[in-house]
Amino acid sequence: MIGRPKSYRTRTLAKLTRFGRDSSVLLVVKLYCGARACHSLAAGRERLLVVNNRLHYHPLRDSSIRFTYASAPPRQWADRFLRIPDLTTLTLAHSPDPDDAFMWWPLTGKIHPDGSVMSGEAGKPRLDTEGLAFQAVPADIEVLNRRAAALGDLDITALSFRAWLDVQDRYVVTRTGSSFGEGYGPKVVGGPNVSSFDDLRRSDVRVAIPGVGTTAFLLLCLALGKHELAASELERFIPMPFDQVIGAVLRGEVDAGIVIHEGQLLYQEAGLHLLIDVGEWWFQATALPTPLGCNVMRRDLDARLGKGTLSRVAALLSRSVAYALEHRDESIDYTMPFALANANKKGAEASGVPTRERVDRYVAMYVNKWTVDMGEAGIEAVRKLYGAGHAAGLCPALASFEPV
Repeated sequence: MIGRPKSYRTRTLAKLTRFGRDSSVLLVVKLYCGARACHSLAAGRERLLVVNNRLHYHPLRDSSIRFTYASAPPRQWADRFLRIPDLTTLTLAHSPDPDDAFMWWPLTGKIHPDGSVMSGEAGKPRLDTEGLAFQAVPADIEVLNRRAAALGDLDITALSFRAWLDVQDRYVVTRTGSSFGEGYGPKVVGGPNVSSFDDLRRSDVRVAIPGVGTTAFLLLCLALGKHELAASELERFIPMPFDQVIGAVLRGEVDAGIVIHEGQLLYQEAGLHLLIDVGEWWFQATALPTPLGCNVMRRDLDARLGKGTLSRVAALLSRSVAYALEHRDESIDYTMPFALANANKKGAEASGVPTRERVDRYVAMYVNKWTVDMGEAGIEAVRKLYGAGHAAGLCPALASFEPV
């Protein structure tokens, strides 16, 4: 124990409810109050320790479950302990665009665009989560890319396929939840100062990008034939939130920009013209789908939560996507506030008010058969993209790619 924690005799169980979120804590105390053992249970921000028939408390910094034995209790007690539900919460981070929100609400419960959980039944998961809880964490994809590289604290997160290469030792890609374009993908659009794709090679042309770690930027570099971009070259590629790109081109802050997410459906209405669809370029070059975004899990889930956890969570993710597709109308309705929140962000005025038809059309583009399971063609496409990127000096080498 650290410092001088409070101590309570376990026979006064009525006073223990304030240490836990539900009866699970009391059950643990009842199970172990007669054992000469030391157990540590994480419950939100608190830790309960039962040591020789006394309950100790002190604040907790993380939300993992740890237990050690001074002497092992009966096996059946341990079995009952491991079956207590809802003790482990996994973070599930996704971008705030409609296709990501569409996929995961059956597992996390419905949330508002700011990440707060909806009240009542709406905030509860639709699926049996098998004793796990999933907390939705919406954030811009480039924020998630950087967070994975700097912290790696999220249990499950969306990433750009390009960004995963930088954290491949920490995260494993799931077969479910990826975004692939089928002959289409991010589009590079221009304002009045650029008229053709070749203009993008000029050193004075400034291009807005959704992030240097995005697959969209990797694909543009491959299409341009850029090898090992020098720092001076990078200066004219200006990172900004994806929903700000169209507005930046319209205002003349940049000459061109890569549009992803719903921007692929909006640029023409805003008066911009297409310079290149990098997904179409990729398909013409490879006859393969275009890998864009992936869903990943921390590789240490098995070590932290028991053997088989990675496979178990991957199966739950697959069920979530399947459920969302089976209840498509409800899923589209749920995504509408996310689309509206994106359109209302400062600098995103050019997006206009999203319609249900537009959101439905966008979701259909990127929640497709490759999202349900990337399959062998998807795996081949990812490996080919990484091979081309590494050969051009644009990304690290791929160690192995075996999604779960």
